[in-house]
Amino acid sequence: MSDTLITIGRQFGSCGRIIGEKVAEKLGIPCYDKQLVKRAAKESGLWEDLLDQMDEKPSNSFLYSIVMDPYAYSYSFDKQGYSMNLNQKAFMATYTTVEKLAGEGPGVFIGRCADYILRDVPGVLKVFIYAPMEIRIRTVMERFGLSEKHAKDQIQKEDKARASYYNYYTSNKWGKMESYDISINSSILGPDGTADLIIETSEKLIKRI
Repeated sequence: MSDTLITIGRQFGSCGRIIGEKVAEKLGIPCYDKQLVKRAAKESGLWEDLLDQMDEKPSNSFLYSIVMDPYAYSYSFDKQGYSMNLNQKAFMATYTTVEKLAGEGPGVFIGRCADYILRDVPGVLKVFIYAPMEIRIRTVMERFGLSEKHAKDQIQKEDKARASYYNYYTSNKWGKMESYDISINSSILGPDGTADLIIETSEKLIKRI
């Protein structure tokens, strides 16, 4: 358990976040989701609301293009002297925070390109959770009280944003099986069964190291 690091990418409405929380609860380890944004804001000095608005959003986020003046505020410099816009600063804050948290001990990381950030760390299990569209539509309808049409629209919007963010900042493709160790259809075993499968796989992976 002390070496357990699990990253979870997920389609919107596939219960990926819930599954990640169940994995963490069953193992007695932290689950990093929105808490990661708070930590990144605190350590980077960026506004938490700003990071929250940019969280897993493509690089041309609404807040960035509407609120911020690109000439006056959006550029700073990294250690090598290269300019970084605000979106890149936000991603680097997340990147650094994921690395630090993984170095502090075991944990489950939800989204935020964590699988890519921790790609060279031995024993990390990289998981992608998906489910059939009809199942996801029903889940989103029930969770947010939306009509079938609005639920489908929201799913497509969220998936597109997550894919754009992931594909922009990594050399992998969001949702493609080659980008992960295992991909699981959560509708087959349900949240609890899927969590158990992830735990079993992680334990076997750690034993092989």
